[in-house]
Amino acid sequence: MSVTHHRTIWLSDIHLGNKDCKTDYLLDFLLKNKADTLVLVGDIIDLWSLKNKHYWPESHNQIIGLLLEQANAGTRIIYIPGNHDSSVRKFVQFNFGHVELHDAYIHTTANGKRILAIHGDQFDSVVCHNRFHAMIGDVGYDFLLFINRWWHLFQKLRNKPYWSLASYLKSKVDKANQAIERFTHAAINHARQQDVDAIVCGHIHHPSIVQDKEILYLNDGDWIENCTCIAESFDGELSLISWTDSYQEIARNHSLKIVSDNPAIKASKEKVA
Repeated sequence: MSVTHHRTIWLSDIHLGNKDCKTDYLLDFLLKNKADTLVLVGDIIDLWSLKNKHYWPESHNQIIGLLLEQANAGTRIIYIPGNHDSSVRKFVQFNFGHVELHDAYIHTTANGKRILAIHGDQFDSVVCHNRFHAMIGDVGYDFLLFINRWWHLFQKLRNKPYWSLASYLKSKVDKANQAIERFTHAAINHARQQDVDAIVCGHIHHPSIVQDKEILYLNDGDWIENCTCIAESFDGELSLISWTDSYQEIARNHSLKIVSDNPAIKASKEKVA
């Protein structure tokens, strides 16, 4: 089996313990991709879902096992808790050996750029919601994921590739797009205040690369709707990757100068929306 080695990978919003977690795609990704540093940008375990209903199949144990296996093999794992696993934040002062807990983490790329990683729930007050999917209502978002789950099964029965119906429908909601825009601007402003070159977030389940003057905003997406991550090569290039039935590079950044209105990037995004 061919394995791709990256300098750094950013993953978030896996939501282990949630029945909508796409473990089949994530297991395949972890088996075929390694990194010197793996940054887990929050909501790795969905404690909210587990509190309401116990759901923990063997595939979720396999995800944890693969992550620990990579850590024991030498991968540096940085774990930044999110809002769904916020109770982990109380342990950031402890040493867990191969897994480091941080509230935030600044990574320096191979070409010397400083990238701040935070989950993104810190911006909820700016975006004006407590949970991101509250923009269409908790019940509405849960129903959206329910539809997406059955659509995915229908696609598999037809031997069709994965396509996120939830992301597509969400993209048609004006308030959702407005919330995404507010979140992006809040993250970019925070990056300027922290004097870094770029910022990586998760939280809103919307994979994206946006250049705003001197600041690069990256959102590594999720493994509920989109199955995406950010990866850094050994020369410092940053890529937004979709990993479903086939590998797809959504966008690549060569020198922190990628533009958000690039039509080629827009077209690629629409394929995985």
